[in-house]
Amino acid sequence: MDKGMSDLTLVKEYRGGWVENVHAGHICGVSDNGELRYVFGNPLHRTYLRSSAKPIQAIPAIMHGVDEHYALTDEEIAILAGSHNGEPFHVRVLESMMAKIGVREEQLVCHPTYPNHGASRDALIVSGQEKRSIYHNCSGKHLGVLSLCLKQGLSTEDYWRIDHPAQQAILRTMSILAEIPMQEIAIGTDGCGLPVMAISLQHLATAYLKLACPDLISDEQVRAAVVKLTGAMNRNGLMISGTGTVCSTLLQDDNIVAKGGAKGVYCFGLREERLAFALKVMDGSSEEWPLILASILEQIDYRRTETIVKLRGLYPADIFNDNKLIVGRNETVFRLKTVG
Repeated sequence: MDKGMSDLTLVKEYRGGWVENVHAGHICGVSDNGELRYVFGNPLHRTYLRSSAKPIQAIPAIMHGVDEHYALTDEEIAILAGSHNGEPFHVRVLESMMAKIGVREEQLVCHPTYPNHGASRDALIVSGQEKRSIYHNCSGKHLGVLSLCLKQGLSTEDYWRIDHPAQQAILRTMSILAEIPMQEIAIGTDGCGLPVMAISLQHLATAYLKLACPDLISDEQVRAAVVKLTGAMNRNGLMISGTGTVCSTLLQDDNIVAKGGAKGVYCFGLREERLAFALKVMDGSSEEWPLILASILEQIDYRRTETIVKLRGLYPADIFNDNKLIVGRNETVFRLKTVG
């Protein structure tokens, strides 16, 4: 930890008048002059991006024209950046994309699983269906990397290795958007088998600022790919996660580019305000995201209040027990510090 948890509390959970859980973390907001604008905790805290990196990981494929080469639909472009829940409409899009690209499901290194979406998972189990790699929430990302390999004539057998040209292209893209040298990006292995990058929250927020404000990107190819990908994300928010989820809800607001990742990482950029935020909940929890995000938007006086209302509807402050009785409450307690 960078500081004592008492200094970094984001959310407190009360039950019967007593604090039962405390969720601490860091928040960083940057403006389009490249400088810090809002801070809570340590903006230099380094974290693995996990799935918050997916929009950036999809950009090299778009840069090299896989969408046009394989005649991908807008939904298929969007799901390249998604952590889909494996609902039937996700599976339909993924199967269509596999057929167009010419990828066999066994080529995906993400492990076969059942969907994250409860009703879809239950229906498959009841009907005796087996686990599939395509149900994995990262399968869209894998198809994006494989499409780049096939389009560029690269090996598909080892596309998951960090020294593979496709992964190096992703690293270069992150370096450009986050304004960090490639050699300073720490590398690990994600749950799905692909490399996962670690950078500071300030660099991560900078990358999301470029996603929201692509005019800040000097590289013409990267800029054009960002415009195409983020537009598809907003038009097809359900492809990014699924029904009743944070990402899909935020992306309904065409002013926002957003994506979360495992272990408490969340990022979003605001087009009109020319601001971007990155946050990390240090205990790895994600269920508090809607409360934290709503509070950030309120604290910066975000004018599209309907987005804040939707976020609060996803995760009400009141805590209910199984009998639908209110037994506690979640409260955000952090205050952003304005820098400069």
